[in-house]
Amino acid sequence: MFDFWWIMAIRHKVVLYNPAAVFHTMPLGLLAIGSNLDSARFDVRIVDARIEADPLGAVLRAIDGALCFGVTMLTGRPLGDALAVLRAVKRARPDLTTVAGGWHPSLFPVETLDEPSIDITVAGQGERTFAEIMDRLAEGDDVEGIAGVAYRDGDRVVRTKARHLESLDAFAPPNFDLIPVERYFELKGRRQLDYIGSIGCNFRCAFCADPFVYGRDWKATSASRMGVEIEALWRRYRFTDLNFQDETYFTHRHRVADICEEFLRRGLDFTWAGTMRADQGVRLPDEIWRLCVRSGLRRVLVGVETGSHEMMKRIKKDTTIDAILETAAKCRQHDVAVIFSFIVGFPEETEAQVEATLGLIKTLRAMSPKFETPLFYYKPYPGSALAAAVADQTPRTLDDWARFDYVAGPAGTWVPPHLYRRIERFKFYNKYAAGPVATGQGAGRLLRRVARWRIDHDVYAAPVEKFLVQHLRPEPSLS
Repeated sequence: MFDFWWIMAIRHKVVLYNPAAVFHTMPLGLLAIGSNLDSARFDVRIVDARIEADPLGAVLRAIDGALCFGVTMLTGRPLGDALAVLRAVKRARPDLTTVAGGWHPSLFPVETLDEPSIDITVAGQGERTFAEIMDRLAEGDDVEGIAGVAYRDGDRVVRTKARHLESLDAFAPPNFDLIPVERYFELKGRRQLDYIGSIGCNFRCAFCADPFVYGRDWKATSASRMGVEIEALWRRYRFTDLNFQDETYFTHRHRVADICEEFLRRGLDFTWAGTMRADQGVRLPDEIWRLCVRSGLRRVLVGVETGSHEMMKRIKKDTTIDAILETAAKCRQHDVAVIFSFIVGFPEETEAQVEATLGLIKTLRAMSPKFETPLFYYKPYPGSALAAAVADQTPRTLDDWARFDYVAGPAGTWVPPHLYRRIERFKFYNKYAAGPVATGQGAGRLLRRVARWRIDHDVYAAPVEKFLVQHLRPEPSLS
């Protein structure tokens, strides 16, 4: 009996790594899997390269005596950092089991195992899968039969059956004690807490990998549980802004209303922001808009993508330009800020379709000083339906995918050079014509006026301001 209790008292160290990026978003995915391990048996350490001065050194110190090293892998530059750290970990601890999850392994669970430093991949929702893996490792067993994984068995790779999405109510709440919350507040420049209340998306956008990872399914935390969790977090950390990281926060309007009621009933005093589709904004009754604003809604993020009716159908966005304009009008009516994000450079997109997008950007920007309209290039995200059209031009290896900048990189090679120059100039002046980056005194105010004049008059020749700004103040990669 004594020996049994001594074994049960052992706490196995599990080290989780969040790769480098310029954003300081809290590592909610790692928090989710770390919070669902039995704290009596597992000692979870999260190393976040976004806040560490020496992330590799922190990892190498942390893995001493560890049972497992887990890493989340997002396609693009974070993938490169993840690979570098994984390889260093395997050199230091060849015996240490490594597990990779996140978007890239979810899309390529078998191919990711071509990398020798990765032992196991997890596809899709990871809370239960990772907990089962840790239980097996702690008992000295293999992972055979665990749903949602791929692993090596001798010379072959085994992929198990997919794991279906579960309600977030089935899991433990995120334990923010696993991260230095105040450090994130400091780096963000505001007391902003990141939170996710739902997972997945019901829609079928052809440029997005979400339908392949979650099968167009969507699961959420109940409004009542969110009220309890968020009140406890607010009373502990006194954050002033809550940033919902859900794919589509406004999926069910009655749930949104219930969450707002929870905030108000509990006397919670903060602003909040969430994601919204244009068609969801149209269907949201004015009384729920007002309820959202009373509970602290300050901003929504709406993925518009295109201003072309034809492209809207081709990318299977399942919304309309009219819906976008109607939602914009509702946001203006209720004094809600909006980030309307756009994408250009789709395969076979015509110049006229690009111009329609630029035109809609100008229309929205003119509607309210609280509207931002960032413009990005289409990137063939692995697994998305539209990526098949340019499959011969997409990366083949993990290292190639790591060099792919999904946020700030250039357009695909299928975009004609003259159109690329036109878009680049528009992107620059659109950014400085409105939004937070354009405010200020002196040179900043002058740049704002020039940018607005160029955008309003479609004059982009001799872009001296663009040359000066980009050479005097180059921006880091955003991915």
